[in-house]
Amino acid sequence: MNIHFKSVSDFHQLLKIAKSKHPLFSITRFEDFPETTIDKRVRLISDFYQITFKTACPCKIQYGQTIFDFDEGVVSCFAPKQVNIIEPNFTFAKSGWQISIHPDFLRGYPLNQKIASFGFFDYRINEALILSDEEQNSLKIIFEQLEKEYHLPIDNFSQDLIIANLDVLLSYCNRYYNRQFITRKTNSSGLLDKFEQLLKSYFENDHKQGLPTASYMAKELNLSTKYLSDCLKQLTGQTTQEIIQQKIVEQAKDILSSTKLSVSEIAYHLGFEYPQSFNKLFKNKTSQTPKEYRNLFN
Repeated sequence: MNIHFKSVSDFHQLLKIAKSKHPLFSITRFEDFPETTIDKRVRLISDFYQITFKTACPCKIQYGQTIFDFDEGVVSCFAPKQVNIIEPNFTFAKSGWQISIHPDFLRGYPLNQKIASFGFFDYRINEALILSDEEQNSLKIIFEQLEKEYHLPIDNFSQDLIIANLDVLLSYCNRYYNRQFITRKTNSSGLLDKFEQLLKSYFENDHKQGLPTASYMAKELNLSTKYLSDCLKQLTGQTTQEIIQQKIVEQAKDILSSTKLSVSEIAYHLGFEYPQSFNKLFKNKTSQTPKEYRNLFN
């Protein structure tokens, strides 16, 4: 079953909650959502940003490769057109807030550009932000202020004040996500081991199809591409793509120094479609051409 919310109003109508006070922005409480039973798998798509802050939702959540129990304090952010899956027997949070922001609401404001830099809008729902009590209290204040402003009569300052509070909210989320990567570093180290093993296996496979990509690695690890890259960046200082390229160069160095294969043969062996692309990457990473590197061993 597919459900596509094309507007904030669509969202309110389908969930049978009070009509939105603004056509492009709304903030609602989960306490006001009707009791809903979902007996089939639902595929959700919306044409606007969504931010959920659940303060009472007893359940389990998967963080990376590990399952955590939590009772309260979790934030999830969704970008327009992002697909989310709701499984049967899903229930809404018992308390908290749901914010809906149509992209047109942000037009002309710096946040319109800034929001695109927040990678957590591209994370999966199982990569949500789990809050400490202190963090939860900080965000509650901002959500309450947004809610208060939303219910005031609209005037010339309404949109400016709402967007200013949204900017602060998302900046805090960005800070807390970075904290989460650090505090979960032990679990993330296990992810790094799995990543490196997967990459090693890929290059050992004689039937590999082209070069490994960041999206391929993320899919194999059951993570979103952006989340994997952010996690690896926190651990190693390099993005997924940078680590892959480093591995390619290491593999190339081993082959160049120990075999008589031509540069073109090595390029094809590693998964390059064109030898020129291999030459360009190798020189970019080593300041030498493959032939120049090989000559060091002759």
